Amino acid sequence: MQDLVRQELATLAELIVVKVGTRVLTRTDGTLDLDRITSLAKQIHQLREQGRKVVLVSSGAVGAGMSQLGLSERPTELAKLQAVAAVGQTNLIEAYDSIFQSLGTHAAQVLLTAEDLSDRGRYLNVRNTLLALLELNTVPIVNENDTVSVEELMVTFGDNDRLAALVTNALRASLLIILSDVDGLYDGPPEDAESKVISSVSKIDADIEELVADKANGLSRGGMRSKLNAARMATTAGENVIIASGREDNVLPRLMAGEQIGTAFLATGKTVSPLKRWIGFSAQPCGTLTLDEGACEAIRRDGRSLLPIGIKAVEGRFNKGDVVKLCDGDGNELARGLTNYTSDQVARIKQMKTSQIKEELGQCPYRAVVHRDNMAVTSE
Repeated sequence: MQDLVRQELATLAELIVVKVGTRVLTRTDGTLDLDRITSLAKQIHQLREQGRKVVLVSSGAVGAGMSQLGLSERPTELAKLQAVAAVGQTNLIEAYDSIFQSLGTHAAQVLLTAEDLSDRGRYLNVRNTLLALLELNTVPIVNENDTVSVEELMVTFGDNDRLAALVTNALRASLLIILSDVDGLYDGPPEDAESKVISSVSKIDADIEELVADKANGLSRGGMRSKLNAARMATTAGENVIIASGREDNVLPRLMAGEQIGTAFLATGKTVSPLKRWIGFSAQPCGTLTLDEGACEAIRRDGRSLLPIGIKAVEGRFNKGDVVKLCDGDGNELARGLTNYTSDQVARIKQMKTSQIKEELGQCPYRAVVHRDNMAVTSE
């Protein structure tokens, strides 16, 4: 059965997003491993020769910059960290482009900030640009624009695992492959000799969450937890994810041959529409609506719209058309959606019947605060 699952994932994967982590691309001293980059480029070329389209999300800019500048430790000051990334990004993209040119194509650098995928117009521009680059027979290489992203303003992706999941959802790519320095998700502590890599995961539940344990390191901002979160984002939108070791010989062609390497996370439901992908995973919410049990159940089980009677509390300032989080009484997010009313209006009509909206506001343009067509369920 597992062989059939892997074969199906490989067969359906016409557009693939490959994310490669810092520790795969750098040596222990932080310098770029050009042999590894060459191998990765050649593997991507093999996939392209099979008729597949590939977008690469690559870390390594900070590590490359540390090498270029002779630094032994990752800077902690934001401005210096961004400066190091700027130096390293040049070195990184030059390495990729040189190799891809020798294989008959070009690398195309795409640097993004979180705002680029949060704003609807810019999100569509990013998607269209990436698709155009693929049509031009190039290999888009995406990285977070660390030079201008500012953590204090909360406009950073946080790590390239999440960025890769966002790109996967934007392109509706059927497969995301995350190449790491670990072999996959283990059923116990990775350092335990008796622990084994789980071949496939059909649902990321509490039991799977308990298996995750990150270790602090000096180069990477990711870790297995961030990879699990990325897998949840992609599988919830209806796509498949494989986490595997980037140090495994010829790993990408072997995965596309259906070989059971790493851990496969299977799509949890139907493919989500492009609009709902943006609402649920890319757009930054402007406020939060806390719902009662009945409203939560109606959204989770029946996919119903959110009526004002089911809203218990309103947080934040938002306008009509903004994205808001829908949470249960314990603060757990279950969905996101476009609100039909402002925060002030929702505060006035919460816990009211639809028939009372006109009396309170003087008009009733919408029965629902968030219509199900503009809502994306983000958690089961």
